[in-house]
Amino acid sequence: MRVLAIDLGSKRIGTAVSDELGISIRPVETIRRSTLGQDLARLKQLVEELEVREVVVGLPLRLDGTAGEAAQKCLRFADALRERIEVDVLTQDEKLTSYEADREMIELGFDSKRRRERSDEFAAMIILRDYLEKRK
Repeated sequence: MRVLAIDLGSKRIGTAVSDELGISIRPVETIRRSTLGQDLARLKQLVEELEVREVVVGLPLRLDGTAGEAAQKCLRFADALRERIEVDVLTQDEKLTSYEADREMIELGFDSKRRRERSDEFAAMIILRDYLEKRK
């Protein structure tokens, strides 16, 4: 079952997708935020093009596990996405994924410009990896 992960930011949306078996993960694209309607339409298009069966939205919980303003925004976005697509939309704690994504890109030799360009996709890959591991 193919799963799409979303790292929702205020300026960009990072996306990553798994293969049918949930073994491999690859980045898809970074979507520049626009209007809510346009953002949701692009994600719906990706769900259809990639034949996704589930969508996982990263939920930025605080270190103590509570939901702050950023997490509430992600929950509202997930609710709006549920209304537009016909697959399950779930959330996954994304604590420290941006830090981990940056660290992985440094290990891969990315310069600071490439890290900025790709950080959202890498964060989405980490969200997806964590979700798939938890699901096993």
